[in-house]
Amino acid sequence: MEYSPPPLFKQGPSALARLIFFVVLALALLISDARFNTLEIVRGVLGAGLYPLQRAALVPRDIFMGAADLAVTSATLRNENSKLKAKNLELSVKAGDAAQLTAENTHLRSLLELGSRASTQTTPVEVQYDTRDPFTQKVVIGKGSQQGIQDGAPVVNEDGVIGQITRVFPLQSEVTLLSDKDQAVPVQIVRTGLRSVIYGTPKGDTLDLRFVPISADVQTGDELVTSGLDGIYPPGLPVAKVVRVDKQADTAFARVVCLPIAPVRGARQLLVLHYEVNQPPNPEEVEAAAAAKEAKDNKGKKGKAAPAKSASGAAPAAAASAPAAKQPEPPAPVKKTEPAAAKKAEKSEHAKKAEPARKAAPGVAP
Repeated sequence: MEYSPPPLFKQGPSALARLIFFVVLALALLISDARFNTLEIVRGVLGAGLYPLQRAALVPRDIFMGAADLAVTSATLRNENSKLKAKNLELSVKAGDAAQLTAENTHLRSLLELGSRASTQTTPVEVQYDTRDPFTQKVVIGKGSQQGIQDGAPVVNEDGVIGQITRVFPLQSEVTLLSDKDQAVPVQIVRTGLRSVIYGTPKGDTLDLRFVPISADVQTGDELVTSGLDGIYPPGLPVAKVVRVDKQADTAFARVVCLPIAPVRGARQLLVLHYEVNQPPNPEEVEAAAAAKEAKDNKGKKGKAAPAKSASGAAPAAAASAPAAKQPEPPAPVKKTEPAAAKKAEKSEHAKKAEPARKAAPGVAP
């Protein structure tokens, strides 16, 4: 007798079938989200729904940090106050020089008929917590799309570049730090003006300046700033300093190791920049758009010309058929069968006349 479990304990599909189904489903979701961002709305809804729970989980930490701030001694406050006064005096002198240089720059650019530089607006934010992925260098800040944060915006502090906004939620945003292995920033050397691209490293402690030829003039201690050619980072923001240059004869590029100027992991108060570039569009993009528009117009003209051509062809046909209808039809040709019909009629009349004579003489053979 075969054993079968009762209906209450039936397990349905086998464990292997369920494993294969969920693995395929997970791979499909991963690929579709990576290529087409199909789960972006779901992610935003979940982030907004879990935001109160995240804030509630951060309450003990905020209380502890607030208590630590209250325990600061008066000597520490006086020391910080004196440092801030000295920094304020230094910045006031630099602000005066910057105002004078700005006026001179504006005058020279007007003489050379150059366009004005892009304007930059800032939004202050604060780091809430680090992400749980140990293989990435990312943090979460406490402002999102409802506060005007945009995807791709650069993030800085008073020392230099910190990272870039890579994901935006309604109330929070994710910042990929400068030291992340997938983060790249176009930079240039202040001393020589050499342009290149700086990348993060897997360990996250140093930066790698790539695509630098062996013959390039790069020295230890050179400062790197943003070049501004990508249209994302404003030009002139401090990024890193060169700490080691390795040149090998068997490679075309030198290995340049750098350290970030700003404390990437230690900063809490940050600024999100809203950088608007005032530059003409790319000529290749303009030509491609013009060609596409011209092709679309030509297609529309051909579509309009086809009905007009058919209507113009139908008009002469109708005009030709109208006179033909007005002309009288020619008389039908008379068939030459009238003499034969007359002969038949005469024969029938002679037969009618001969019938009474035959009846009168029955003996006569017909």
